[in-house]
Amino acid sequence: MNCPHAEAAPAGRNAGVIAIDPMVQDLDGETVRLRDAGVLARIDLLGVPAWTVTRHAEARQLLVDPRLVKDIDAWGLWRSGVVTRAWPLIGMIDAGRSMFTVDGAEHRRLRTKTSQALTPRRLEAIRPEIEKFTAELLDALDAAQGEDGVVDLKAVFAQPLPMKVVGMLMGVDESQHAMLTRQYKAFFSMLTPQDERLALLTELDDFYIDLVREKTARPTDDLTSALIQAEEGGEPLTEEEVVGNLKAMVAAGHETTIGLVLNAVRALLAHPDQLRLVLDGEIGWDAVIEETLRWDTPTTHLLMRFATEDMAVGDEVIRKGEGVVISYRAIGRDFEQHGPDADAFDITRPTRNRHMTFGHGPHICPGAALSRVEAGIALPALFARFPGLRLAVPDEEITRLPVMTQNDMAAFPVLLG
Repeated sequence: MNCPHAEAAPAGRNAGVIAIDPMVQDLDGETVRLRDAGVLARIDLLGVPAWTVTRHAEARQLLVDPRLVKDIDAWGLWRSGVVTRAWPLIGMIDAGRSMFTVDGAEHRRLRTKTSQALTPRRLEAIRPEIEKFTAELLDALDAAQGEDGVVDLKAVFAQPLPMKVVGMLMGVDESQHAMLTRQYKAFFSMLTPQDERLALLTELDDFYIDLVREKTARPTDDLTSALIQAEEGGEPLTEEEVVGNLKAMVAAGHETTIGLVLNAVRALLAHPDQLRLVLDGEIGWDAVIEETLRWDTPTTHLLMRFATEDMAVGDEVIRKGEGVVISYRAIGRDFEQHGPDADAFDITRPTRNRHMTFGHGPHICPGAALSRVEAGIALPALFARFPGLRLAVPDEEITRLPVMTQNDMAAFPVLLG
């Protein structure tokens, strides 16, 4: 895929640049190349240069460093006009004002209500609803088998479950779930022309504006209404801020869980000895979830933060105005953090919980606990209902979607038993 910004790389600093493949044809190989490049790797994102951090310890430091900010106006290539709205990834960085695009006090202000709506108590309160959705989708999975017994686990189960849950939390009518799934899928896909991607952003804005105005007039017990209603004595969020939070939360709230559930199933089916440990009750499902989050992260690359001054990291210097990507998949396979067998899936691994797949510091994913709850319900229910679950095709025939940021599969054909 060509990009008019290929000339943007700083002179003399393009040796050893790793191009991130928009088609995601060899994610394992790319992960190894990034990790082997050192603590910081120079990467090319569709013609735009950036740094990425590939080590756990350094990523942990950078994610709390106030010199790295979310503000796109701190990005030299954006200020200079080298990167424009024509760049296919711009919508993942400049998607409107929300808790995902600001820092400091403004970030805390925009994030507070979302965090309040996703407390452990609130998540336990909605557990029965998640269990109900899961049971309904397992019935649908059984009914969807073709004459050959094959059914797509993603389309029928892993994809609709988190959308049902996030839709319930946001107060989005179920009749809109399929539309939102299509819109987000097209937005993230590298096969979507940029003019269509920008049009999708406008359509999503219009949808959420209508939702916000409806909830403003007739508030209900959901996150959208909570974001609209100001705390006593607090500064209310603007319509733009509520829309920005909703747009990003729905994306993150369902995409991450799809990847977590499918990656866990795929890993267990490829490691039947470990699946047996779980089914026999020798180790818990929480171990499966954490090791999957470490080993095959739902988010491969998080775009992007920008340096407000020169920053020395290891033997490299991130210059003021340069962009920094967080490559969670490479970080999850850091030998220094997880040992020489970091490339292996092992649910008994002592360090399985010591990953940063949901981030670290102020911008840690507010939906992390929700994703864990959903996977913690969905996975045991799936294998209890279909203990003979197996892939319907060889593992190597499962293809990933052309999405540079999410670790997602095009389909996941299985036989139920």
